Amino acid sequence: MIPLYWLLYRLGEEKKATLSGITLFVVLAALWVEGQGIHLSANSIGHLLKEMKGSDAYHLTLFYDEVLSHYLWHSGIVGLSALLLWRQWHNPFREERAGVWPLILAGVIYGFAFFVIVIEAGTAPLGVSFAVLVTVSGWVLGRKRMRQQPLLTFFLIGYSIATVFFIGWAIYWGGLPEFSQVGIID
Repeated sequence: MIPLYWLLYRLGEEKKATLSGITLFVVLAALWVEGQGIHLSANSIGHLLKEMKGSDAYHLTLFYDEVLSHYLWHSGIVGLSALLLWRQWHNPFREERAGVWPLILAGVIYGFAFFVIVIEAGTAPLGVSFAVLVTVSGWVLGRKRMRQQPLLTFFLIGYSIATVFFIGWAIYWGGLPEFSQVGIID
């Protein structure tokens, strides 16, 4: 996904990327990769510690697996989304027009995927807050600029869909429990 985000960062580039912008991109990508790496390794170790529940090693591994890794990973995702939105806002296409239906379809898929990863990872404070922020500010500030800013359209649709799912999930379950906590997955 990181190379795709890089291509999106460079999309329609009339202004060359600055060193600070590239550095920020690399730091956010590193957060994503580091979080994913910690998650995979801590999860693997955690499976070996199931018989040691209650031990310090078990609790530390659980923290790395279920808290630290998820927040690092999702901070990278949210940060890269924000960076792409900021870059697109400051570099709108001058004459090109984006096709709306492919953006809507891609946004719906992205929004559902974002909802799933945030709910199952237990990162609702970060993910829901960001989705609502993008949804509200996008519809208020950006709706007239969407045809010249396809990334704005994509993320606005995606985070709007995610917000609708978060609201529906919260109403149905009386909160934002993980799928595993309500028995949907193991």
